Amino acid sequence: MNKDHTSVTSTTQVMNAFERFTMRSVWPAYAGFCWALLYAVFVRFYEAAAGIIGGYGQLSNPKGFSMASYGAGVLIIICGFILLGLVKPWGLTVPAWVPHFRRKRIPRQLILIPTLFSTSILIAHGTTGIVTKTLFLVGAIPLELKGWAVIDKERLAIWDLIFYEPWFLIMGIMSGLAAAHYAHASGVMLPRFRLWMIRFVVIVSLLTLLLIASIVFDFSDILSF
Repeated sequence: MNKDHTSVTSTTQVMNAFERFTMRSVWPAYAGFCWALLYAVFVRFYEAAAGIIGGYGQLSNPKGFSMASYGAGVLIIICGFILLGLVKPWGLTVPAWVPHFRRKRIPRQLILIPTLFSTSILIAHGTTGIVTKTLFLVGAIPLELKGWAVIDKERLAIWDLIFYEPWFLIMGIMSGLAAAHYAHASGVMLPRFRLWMIRFVVIVSLLTLLLIASIVFDFSDILSF
């Protein structure tokens, strides 16, 4: 008993502040779920039913946009429930009511890899949007937008900067924190956890830089040749 207690204490002591926080905290998953639900209902479903929030332009294909918004809203809600699974028992083992697989342990890679992939997209999307919209508003770069018949680029950029892009960034942070908690709960050892974190930060940084460069230097012109 004393030996086990000493081992646990020693493991906890070698953790840094971020690792201790993610090991103990489950609230990011619940916050992410609420964040996803609010965005899906009051933004995506509203846009699909009533049109564009903000009134900054007219789409070339409003019907197609409505369909896409409904689909995005449903997908976002599903992602919110997945975040809950990162801190719930049914995220570690298959529920008893599932035939053939009941109470079997879920391979952690099956949960972590898709979650971290989605998290990297969310963070890179939000960061890229904030950087490029800011550069556009200060006159440093042009902003090319497709799918609009009429558009006020300045109003759209401001709307994105204060609303849309922060949502992606915050959602990505909540998702990443929940994934880190799941990694601890599913038994990922500390050295492997740190290796995953380093790889994740590198991948997100490279992806963000690539997305920013693709907008600033307009890679679409290069690909069109």
